[in-house]
Amino acid sequence: MAEGTAPEPVDPSAAAVDMELEKDDNVADPNQKRPREDAQQEEEAKEDDVVAPKKQKVETEEKSVEEQRLEKIDEPKESKEAVKLGPKSFESSSDMFNYFYNFLHLWPHHVNVNKYEHLVLLELLKKGHAESDRKIGVGIRGFQVRNHPIYRSRCFFLIREDNTAEDFSFRKCVDHILPLPEEMQIKSNQNKALGGSGGGRPHRGGKGGRGRGGKGGKWRQ
Repeated sequence: MAEGTAPEPVDPSAAAVDMELEKDDNVADPNQKRPREDAQQEEEAKEDDVVAPKKQKVETEEKSVEEQRLEKIDEPKESKEAVKLGPKSFESSSDMFNYFYNFLHLWPHHVNVNKYEHLVLLELLKKGHAESDRKIGVGIRGFQVRNHPIYRSRCFFLIREDNTAEDFSFRKCVDHILPLPEEMQIKSNQNKALGGSGGGRPHRGGKGGRGRGGKGGKWRQ
């Protein structure tokens, strides 16, 4: 019987190295990306770079609009300066009208108004009447409430130093200083009782009556 050839001994360490190399060849490098994935990610990055500034711009514009709105709210509202007539101030033409209207209908006839209302009426005449210099003339000694000889209604009269008297329309004076609302403006065919005729011939006045204490009484509103 022929004697067979004995197999060559195998080095175990060499076999292990071959197996390790074969294993490494089959594993993909995790740091290597496929070209298609690289292109897709680059495209997405470009889109993000474009979208991000637009989004930031919109947010900035929205913030700017909101800030402007809040600033307008926080800003103090511009208030109209009050009109001062002598010692009294008025915030509106309606307030001014109501003051003189009530005064006209509460003050007694032929009694000089007191010093406070005298100053208020004098300023009303100076600032509101179109012909204040002519009305004042030689100077005003006092103001009274009388019935107008033509319109038969209560009206303010000024009494001059030369003892002449003349009526004037407080409504027209108020409207000249601060325009009245349309519904409060006097109409041409309307009875002019609420402010006097605003004209007319001068009347002989006399010194007028006196109230309590020689001051014409008190009226303050």
